[in-house]
Amino acid sequence: MSLKQIEANTLTFNPFEKLSKQWALVSAGSLDKFNMMTVSWGAVGVIWGKPSATVYIRHSRYTKEFVDAGDTFVLTFLKDGHRDALNTLGSKSGRDMDKMQGSGLTPAAVPGGVTFDEAELVLVCRKRYVQDMPKENFVNQETLDKWYADQNYHTMYIGEIVAAYAAE
Repeated sequence: MSLKQIEANTLTFNPFEKLSKQWALVSAGSLDKFNMMTVSWGAVGVIWGKPSATVYIRHSRYTKEFVDAGDTFVLTFLKDGHRDALNTLGSKSGRDMDKMQGSGLTPAAVPGGVTFDEAELVLVCRKRYVQDMPKENFVNQETLDKWYADQNYHTMYIGEIVAAYAAE
């Protein structure tokens, strides 16, 4: 892995493209024991005067247990050519299988968590806010009907970006 640390406030990308089209992996834990999942919902910006990233993880996801257990989570945007891995890591559970086997990705440690050698951009985030998204807080029934018919709601995590890395 050849990553160089960069300042988060120097990042210039379209977050709509990065998250909703390219997708990312959110991971938590250490190389000894970690889990990851694909995310395509989220935000990158500034809150409480700090560069931050927001991710949403459904209550049923195994990765949520890892994010909840630690102080940090890592967002990894992969280089082109890894869509199959993103599809697999977003649709299979680490409870049921070794998600790394067959993904074609190589886990690598960064201070605060786990990323992958195939990374293009890595954001290490220190959790600053965690909020469940209960049914009662939705003001639009259409959103509930479309995204939560199974009542598998999300938890929102806001993390301060404490380190950023880009592929060299």
